[in-house]
This record gives sequence, structure tokens and C-alpha cells, in this order.
Amino acid sequence: MNIWIAIGVTAVGCYAVKLIGLLIPAGVLERPLVQRLAALLPVALLAALTAQQTFADGRVLVLDAKAAGLAAAAVALILRAPFLVVVAAAVVVTAGVRALTG
Repeated sequence: MNIWIAIGVTAVGCYAVKLIGLLIPAGVLERPLVQRLAALLPVALLAALTAQQTFADGRVLVLDAKAAGLAAAAVALILRAPFLVVVAAAVVVTAGVRALTG
């Protein structure tokens, strides 16, 4: 029963956030600072999520096959590879390192 309460509260919270976003005046959204934050915040959040998922195992920092896959993806991005190639490089390297290290 608690899980359904959590799902309901999360759904209501998400709807409230969307509603608040629609209620903000256009003048506020057109400010340069707000536009820069809106452009950079998703990138920062995605980078933080990627780092947390790659280098954390509970409360411990780890360096394993996921880090090698992330490094391969970074190299592919530097080489300006298409998105699917970046993902494929990360998957192949991660799987290869896991296969080699057990």
C-alpha cells in the first residue's frame, strides 16, 4: 500500500511542477540568466547522474568496467561520433572489460 501512496504523491508532485512552470510569466523566462540556467542545468544534472551511476556502489566509490565504458564513450564523443556509435562503444567496452575481469 505504501508504494501506491508514493506513486500517487510523485504523480501529484510532477503535475504541480508542470503547472508551476506554466504559471511563470513570460518576462521571467526571457531573462538571459534564466535562459542560460535552463540550457545548462539539464547538462549538469545528466553529468552528475552519469558520474553517480558510474563511480558509486552504494556509499562506496568504485572503478570498474562502467568507468572504462564511460571513457570509451567520452573518446567517441571527442571524435564526434554519432550518438548510436557512442552508445555502442560504451556497451562493447563495458562488456569486454567485464568479460576479461570476470
